[in-house]
Amino acid sequence: MQIIENYINGALVAPISKKYIDNINPSKGQVYSQIPDSDHADVELAVAAAKAAFPAWSTCGIETRAHILNKIADLIDENLEELAKAESIDNGKPLSLAKSVDIPRASSNFRFYASGIQHFAAESHYMEGTAINYTKRSAVGVAGCISPWNLPLYLFSWKIAPALAAGNTVVAKPTEVTPMTAYLLSKLCIEAGLPNGVLNIVHGYGHKAGQAIVEHKDVPLISFTGGTETGKKLAATAAPMFKKLSLELGGKNPNIIFADCDFDDMLKTTLRSSFANQGQICLCGSRIFVERPIYGKFKNAFVEKVKKMKVGDPLNDQTKMGAVVSEAHMNKVLGYIKLAQGEGGTVLAGGDRVMVEGDCADGYFIAPTIIEGLSHDCRTNQEEIFGPVVTIMPFDTEDEVLAMANATSYGLAATIWTQNLKRAHRVSHQVKSGIVWVNCWLLRDLRTPFGGMKQSGVGREGGFEALRFFTEPQNVCIKL
Repeated sequence: MQIIENYINGALVAPISKKYIDNINPSKGQVYSQIPDSDHADVELAVAAAKAAFPAWSTCGIETRAHILNKIADLIDENLEELAKAESIDNGKPLSLAKSVDIPRASSNFRFYASGIQHFAAESHYMEGTAINYTKRSAVGVAGCISPWNLPLYLFSWKIAPALAAGNTVVAKPTEVTPMTAYLLSKLCIEAGLPNGVLNIVHGYGHKAGQAIVEHKDVPLISFTGGTETGKKLAATAAPMFKKLSLELGGKNPNIIFADCDFDDMLKTTLRSSFANQGQICLCGSRIFVERPIYGKFKNAFVEKVKKMKVGDPLNDQTKMGAVVSEAHMNKVLGYIKLAQGEGGTVLAGGDRVMVEGDCADGYFIAPTIIEGLSHDCRTNQEEIFGPVVTIMPFDTEDEVLAMANATSYGLAATIWTQNLKRAHRVSHQVKSGIVWVNCWLLRDLRTPFGGMKQSGVGREGGFEALRFFTEPQNVCIKL
């Protein structure tokens, strides 16, 4: 039984309460490690350490910070196999996915911001012989970073790297559902020589450790990724304290397929955009709208492909679909499938739990599921399921599909398939989504802003947007 520890002031330490939470391997349904059940006392120690480390870290120079971030990235690369296996076991995702996406992206996040901070420039404004104004950007202080369970190290590093690069110190809480790679990262930070207190990782429940970070008076900015309802509660605490907030929340993303698409490319990519990571990516396209002339062709081909997808042990190289993250989440997803049937939907593929033989007999597996025959405004098509479940619906006109695509309270991402360039621009500009992919999905340039509209979030991450969030601008006006 592995015991996970907090990382506070440069050391791995037990929670003050000596209480722990069971950590379950979702592919086996068994407890395999223990997580600190941290509370306000642990957070207080972490914030104190971060405050003490801030003056030296924020003034040590961008070259020094970049060097250490690159060292961390090097160590992630060197430990790819161990980290990928840990991510697969902890999360239930296929090992092949963790190796090819999650862990390499975590390394890229550190490298990107090690370089990005060296190219981050402020503005100046010249007032025709009267004065010159320039903008100075400075680290804010202690940043609170709270990350989700679906892409654990990937999204954890997505917050930590720009915060540290900008000169902030960090108190971070990884999710208690998938904490292992954040714990392993703390060991790599020690090996990389990250100064004590610069990064502090406090494990535990959101309502205890997470809430303590959000409400702490000495944590002036909060970056959170997670569910919309949790984001609302977090904002209710942080907003009256005038903290800077970055919220990356839920999605109910449309995949709009026009008849003139490259059918084979679209079909292959739609399989990924529907079921990658068991559908547990906020960017997955869970509502698939297909222009009527190719609806039948798409349905038949899509169902055939989905029925062939292998669900099983995530450590098996042949597995395309692993386990969902927990028993509670499995039951939630299965509950939505029953809801869809009650709303008049027909299950064309999947729809039930998959029982895997051998060591994974008690794991939390769900067959990739396709549902047809639902209205665009039913609960199944309005609420975030966050699992391997998609709905398919035909449409006849652009206006019709835009109305359906924009009919949810979310606006994170959308995918559009067409070879008509004018239509691609026209529809992209009318979809209410922070990210629009045309003839592709999850093709990411780390320089671009990332985030959603409506209830999908507040603010943007990525590129210089993240560095702007983690710094405070100050205008200096000098009379000539």
